Formats: sequence, C-alpha cells, structure tokens
Amino acid sequence: MSKFLVAGITQKETIVKVNQIPVPYKPVSDTTQSIHSSIGGDAYNEAIALKWLGNMVDFFTMIGKDDDINIINQNQNDIKLYTDFVLKKLDATPAAVIFYDSTRKQQLFEDIKNLRDTSYDVKLFEKQLPTADMVVLANANFCRPLMQLARECNKKVAVNIRKFSYETEIYNKFFLENADILYLSDDDVDEDPYDFTKYIVDKYDPEVVILGQGADGLIIYSRNIGTYVHYKPVKTNEIVNTVGAGNALFSCFLHYYNKTGDSTLAIKNALLFASYKIGFVGTSNGFMTEEQIETWHALIWKDEKKHLDS
Repeated sequence: MSKFLVAGITQKETIVKVNQIPVPYKPVSDTTQSIHSSIGGDAYNEAIALKWLGNMVDFFTMIGKDDDINIINQNQNDIKLYTDFVLKKLDATPAAVIFYDSTRKQQLFEDIKNLRDTSYDVKLFEKQLPTADMVVLANANFCRPLMQLARECNKKVAVNIRKFSYETEIYNKFFLENADILYLSDDDVDEDPYDFTKYIVDKYDPEVVILGQGADGLIIYSRNIGTYVHYKPVKTNEIVNTVGAGNALFSCFLHYYNKTGDSTLAIKNALLFASYKIGFVGTSNGFMTEEQIETWHALIWKDEKKHLDS
C-alpha cells in the first residue's frame, strides 16, 4: 500500500447530456435521465481513484465557508476521504457545468470562485509530507508553495496540467519545470502530437509525459525507455460519458508506476481503467478493481504475466 498526498480543486459538478454541441437554442428541453449532479474536480477525482485502488490518500483542498465539510464524501461509491485537510476558506465551493453529446464532444462552464486568490495552510501539508510516497498536484495557485515543499523534501511529484496552451505556458512554467510526471491533454494542441510531446520533454526534462488524445488514445514518453510510444484506446465498456476519463487514467498510471516502476505496465493498466470509467456518468465513480484490471490485461496483452508482483 502506497501513500499519496493529493492537492487541488474540489467542485460541485452538473453533467448534462445534450443532443449536440454546440447546443441549439430551445427555451425548454425535457429529457429524462439527462442531468447528473455530484462532487468532482480533477484532484478530487484522482484522490478517489487512488484510494479505490488501495492506497492511503491525504487530500488537500478548499471549499466554501458555508458548506458542510462532508460534501467531500457525497459520491456514488463507498470510498471516503479524510476531511482533516479540507479547509472552509472560499466564498463558495467552485462549480462546473459540463455538456456532452454522443460524439464525445464536451463543453465546460467553470467558476472557481475566489480560489485563485486564496492560500492554503501549508503547515498542514508540510506535516504530512514525510509520510508520502508521491505527491499529486493540480496546477492551481495554492499548489505552488506545496510544490516547493515537495521538491525540498525530495518527493516525486506528478502534475495534471489543465488546459495547456502556449498562451498560458508562462503560468504553468513552475509546475512544468518541477514535475517528475506530467499529464496533459491535446484539447488545445493544434500541432503534431509527437512534436508537442517532444517539445515538453526537451524543454522541461520530466521523467514521464503522458499526452491524452481522447478517442485517439495517448502518447507516453518515459525517460527509462527513452522513446515516444502511441497507444490506441482499449474497449472494456460501452461509452456513456467521457468526462473524468483523463483523471482516471492518470490516477491508475500513478498507482501502478509507483508500485512497479514499470511505465509500460502502468500505462496499459491505466488505459483499461479509463476505458471502463467511460461507461458511467459522473467523474468520481465507475472504477475497475485491481483484479478486473489484471484479468483484462491478460486478455488483451497475452504475452505478459497475468499477475502483478505485490
């Protein structure tokens, strides 16, 4: 069992299934089973998934001053996060509305309230830091001092860079320069994905880079292997909703990479984990167990051993 410290945004999410994106104007749309509300956010989803996979997780986040601390555990699975490090410091809990259609297009409306201007109590994080095997951060402002502390403590750091673009690269420079493991999405990347991944590797020299490509799969670079490898998606479930798939993939990769040190094994298992997740609505539920992952891994990649070393 590994110990992860996860820090980032928690938000109230409303996920809406629509016929198409962009959404044509219509005064009222009455569709049953089309709106789903829950707690989510990139870091929250990653904390839930890591704990689901059997890890110990300390989760550092902030919510609204008037919210009940237990909203953290209002999800559709049996995973409960400790609320010791959830601070009620924001004017209101961040919120998001996500539209999605049958072609896997998504449109996100996000309001992070006053999160950019609110600092976290770093002493809480610093106290737990010696116990961590890995630190997982969002690229939120309040995570910057946490990143600095993690580097000073020589902890391996993984960062999910949300909405990368060259226009915002300067904002993300601190995270890009200091992360050992980076996850990025190609949503706003117009150039060749291999060229983009190589740009990130050459400029920032991380240990691992994962570029999520949605329906096209992903590209991974691992310093230990020294190559760029493309993986197509695998299918373990019918696609219902792809919201949260990237968080699921990143979490599962970190779980197995920390456990085995094998980036190839970890990314294949992560593809399985994410492929099952997209059969469910809601960003923080619909996860495979380790036993299911091993079974599917053996079916798809028959040349590899069927059971992981503990």
